[in-house]
Amino acid sequence: MRSKHIFKPEDIFKCTTCGDCCKGYGGTFVTKEDIYAISEYIKTDPDSFVSKYCTISCQKPVLKQGVNKYCIFWDKVCTIHPVKPRMCRQWPFIKNIIADVDNWYVMGGICPGIHTDIPPADVLECVARELSKKS
Repeated sequence: MRSKHIFKPEDIFKCTTCGDCCKGYGGTFVTKEDIYAISEYIKTDPDSFVSKYCTISCQKPVLKQGVNKYCIFWDKVCTIHPVKPRMCRQWPFIKNIIADVDNWYVMGGICPGIHTDIPPADVLECVARELSKKS
């Protein structure tokens, strides 16, 4: 049952800049737009960017990770923050939450910014609203 309160994104998530979302967990896919933006930002060409900074997973480029399992662009802060990939900009308002709201609570176990005391119906409504704004 949904509560009467309409939750805003900042009610259910407040980034703590801990960097835990920049660790492993399947990697960060980059779109063509991401590749061009990041390449321009770090002053390289897109082909060189992909060969130097990405691996290929499921025929898609994924940002490499360092030995510490963090994204190679994480150094206590995101070094490409102004042009960070779409996947990073959307966090934690992602489609996997709509597929199964339990994903929110699982993600809350690794992300201290995710509020897990919000009822599932309210999480779904807020995430769906945010996703509709970004599509």
